[in-house]
Amino acid sequence: MVVFLMEKVPISLRGEITRWMLELRPGVFVGNISALVREKLWETICQRLKGGAAMLLHSAANEQGYKIRTFGDSTRKVKDFDGLQLITISEKAGK
Repeated sequence: MVVFLMEKVPISLRGEITRWMLELRPGVFVGNISALVREKLWETICQRLKGGAAMLLHSAANEQGYKIRTFGDSTRKVKDFDGLQLITISEKAGK
């Protein structure tokens, strides 16, 4: 399972991703794609963000069962705490 979360990205980029995955809500994509396709889509997303932000969650053989990657400027950041990936939200988000 692969999940992409994107915010403030061009509509054309969202359209590109819908060729491979289902868009549940604006900027929320889910699908069951190969690792190769996932990496190619992630490269495309990172190249075409234009000031937006993206997060990738995918299955992995680790304690949590998934891995998280982020790109761009978002109030949510991934922090590693002894091998567990957790999300932190900056103080700017509430203001």
